[in-house]
Amino acid sequence: MINPLSSFLGMFSHDIGIDLGTANTLVSVRGRGIVIDEPSVVAIDKVTKRILAIGDEAKRMVGRTPSTIVAVRPLKDGVISDFGVTERMLQHFIRSVHERFGLGIPRPRVVVGIPSGATEVEKRAVHDAAIAAGARAAYLIEEPMAAAIGGRLRVMDASGTMVVDIGGGTTEVAVIALGGIVQATSVRAAGDAMDSAIIEYARQVHNMLIGERTAEQVKIDAGSAFALDDEELVDLRGRDLATGLPKAVEVSTIELRDALSPVTNEIIRTVRGTIETTPPELVADLMLHGIAMTGGGALLRGLDRRLAMETRFPVYVTEDPLRTVVRGCAEALEEAETLERVQSAIATRRPPR
Repeated sequence: MINPLSSFLGMFSHDIGIDLGTANTLVSVRGRGIVIDEPSVVAIDKVTKRILAIGDEAKRMVGRTPSTIVAVRPLKDGVISDFGVTERMLQHFIRSVHERFGLGIPRPRVVVGIPSGATEVEKRAVHDAAIAAGARAAYLIEEPMAAAIGGRLRVMDASGTMVVDIGGGTTEVAVIALGGIVQATSVRAAGDAMDSAIIEYARQVHNMLIGERTAEQVKIDAGSAFALDDEELVDLRGRDLATGLPKAVEVSTIELRDALSPVTNEIIRTVRGTIETTPPELVADLMLHGIAMTGGGALLRGLDRRLAMETRFPVYVTEDPLRTVVRGCAEALEEAETLERVQSAIATRRPPR
C-alpha cells in the first residue's frame, strides 16, 4: 500500500524514476525529464577498496586500468550482484541529481525498474539499496510493465498488448492486460550476449582477441538479424592469439549476422514460447495491436523484421527505445492508480519461468 503521507510529500519533491540496467543506468526527475544516462560501471581501487569513478568516467577505464584498479559492473543479468557497490552507485546518481538542481529535503520517492524474473531476495536488495541511497520511499516496477507504460501502450485496458524489452543482461517478454502481466518470460539472451558472441566469433574464426568495447561498437555499426539491402564490410581490430601482435581483419555484415544468430534465435524462441502459453483471447488482441520492441537490443538492424516473419504478428520499435523503461518508471509516479496496481501485481504474481 502506498503511504498517503509519502504521496502528499511527493507533490512537493522531485521524485525520481530509475532504470537500473546491466549496461546503463538512467534517471528521470519529475518535472525535468531524463537527467542522467550513464554506464552501470564502477572503478574501484583493489588495495584501499575506495571507489574512484562511476558511470562514464569509469567505463573509459574498462580494459585500460593498472593492476590495482578494477572497473566492475555491479549488476549482472539485470539484478544486483554486488549490493555494496550498487548502493554506492545509486547514492552517487541521486546525489548528482540533488547537486545539479539544488534539491534538498524532502528526500525523493524512487521507482526502480526490475526484471520480471527477479526473486524476492533480489527485489529486497534493490529496494534496500534505494532506501540506503537516500530515497524516502522506494517502489519496484517490473521492466516489461515500465517499458509498456513508457512506450505509450494501453496497459490498463482489457485488451492485451505485448512488449519485448531487450536490455543488456536480459530480454523480457510480457503480455499485459488490465494493469498486470498475464504471461512473462525472462531469458539471458540480450545485448551482453551479443557482444560475447562477436568476441567468440573473432577468437574461433580469426584467432584474435577483441575487447568488450570493440565488440559492442561492431555490433552497433554492423550487427543485424535480417538480410540487409546493402551488405558491407567493417574492420575488426584486436590481438593475434598466435603472435601476440596487433591484428586487423575485414568482416562482412553477413558473417556478423551468423555470429549473432544464436542470441537472436534464442530471443525469437522466447517470444514464440510466450505467445504459445498466452490465452487465446489475448493472442487475438496481439494480432491486431502487434508486438512492441524496446531496449537497446531493439536497435539491432532487422530484428523487428525477423521477429515479424517468425511470429506473423506486426512488430514495431518504440520511440527512443533506450529510454522507454525509465520513462515508464517516471510516468508511474505521476499516476497513483497505476503505481498502486503495479505494486499489487508484483506482490501477488509468481516469477516467470
